[in-house]
Amino acid sequence: MTYWINTVSRGHVLRGVAGGFTQANHGKPHMLRKMAKDDWIVFYSPKTDYPDGAPLQAFTALGQVTDDEVYQADLDPEFQPWRRGMRFEPCVETPIRPLLDDLDFIVDTSRWGYRFRAGAFAIEEHDFGVIRSAMTPVVPTRRS
Repeated sequence: MTYWINTVSRGHVLRGVAGGFTQANHGKPHMLRKMAKDDWIVFYSPKTDYPDGAPLQAFTALGQVTDDEVYQADLDPEFQPWRRGMRFEPCVETPIRPLLDDLDFIVDTSRWGYRFRAGAFAIEEHDFGVIRSAMTPVVPTRRS
């Protein structure tokens, strides 16, 4: 199993959550082909929307790949992006800055944003755990 980060605007992430899919690198297939069924993906959103959204710098969704192969969506003749099926977990949007010191893939916290320029990239299980724990806080139950 591999853990991934996919860098996508919040608006595009929300469309994927609603539709049960992910895209990467503006609909190109190469990174999606590296992913396998049951791999986990954390979505990092530098902006609210692409290309001109407001800065966000937060993890906005996480989920697991549900299919064996990439597929191409037939949206219109000009845009037929490649996708992977996803099962998303309930989570809360989480700013990245409080987590920077705990993430091993961030080598230099003064230049932390550089790593996300790759779009989609693999991370270690430790980093996935840090992010997942922050995004899925335990809600205390009420005692009667």
